Amino acid sequence: MKILKIALYTLLGFLALLLIVALFVKKDYNISREITILKPGEEVFNYVKYLKNQENYSVWSKIDPNMKKEYRGTDGTVGFVSAWDSKVKDAGKGEQEIIKIADNERIDCELRFIWPMESKDHIFMLTQSVNDSTTLVKWGFDGKMDYPMNLVLLFINFDAMIGPDLEKGLDNLKVIMEK
Repeated sequence: MKILKIALYTLLGFLALLLIVALFVKKDYNISREITILKPGEEVFNYVKYLKNQENYSVWSKIDPNMKKEYRGTDGTVGFVSAWDSKVKDAGKGEQEIIKIADNERIDCELRFIWPMESKDHIFMLTQSVNDSTTLVKWGFDGKMDYPMNLVLLFINFDAMIGPDLEKGLDNLKVIMEK
């Protein structure tokens, strides 16, 4: 019985320690990648502002060729929603909604994952003209994990998980735009 009490108190102490540590762990994470595309800024922006075009360059849209897709609203405008539903866990189920557009500069979306794990993130695509024929494109995620789930940020490197997919997507976008 004494060993059981010691084990229980040790476990409770460990849990209390984790909860205290979580108070000091960051809650936000930011992941982004960028690429230079040899096309004018307006042309690049007018391609990336349409969420349906992500099917051509995003690695996530290619995970499951049989995923169900649904669209609501007018693509390329605030309020447009692109939704997907896949039985493949890596694709999952979710939707992306355009929440803000700054013409020829930036598109902001809310990304809502429903399955296999619920979460809500901010995703953006930024285009910046370098000169008349070159555009810098930055694609990124901003997310937040509330206390005490923010402990996960100590053990999972979201940049290493998501960054390569952003890079590959931007590489695909560059090939499409520079054809």
